[in-house]
Amino acid sequence: MTGDTVDGSPFTGPVDIEITDSIDLHSFRPDEIRDVVEAYLAEAHKKGFTVVRIIHGKGVGVQREIVRKVLSETDFVRGFKNAPEFSGSWGATIAELDS
Repeated sequence: MTGDTVDGSPFTGPVDIEITDSIDLHSFRPDEIRDVVEAYLAEAHKKGFTVVRIIHGKGVGVQREIVRKVLSETDFVRGFKNAPEFSGSWGATIAELDS
């Protein structure tokens, strides 16, 4: 074995990701989406972002629904909508956060 974890991930622990005003969920497994979005929103809010873009892809809408469920359950989210046409359209969601 070459140091891989049991789940096949090459990482042996959590990976730090720089928090910006946008996150692309394509690199995460579907069963990780809820936890990733919750953690991302908490960190983005802590850093003072008031608008963030969550890229979930267009697909059949499963990830979009998970993202929007988390957004609707998060106290500091003021609202959310599809991204503008040139920022992902319905493949991304723009969320407005309390300052």
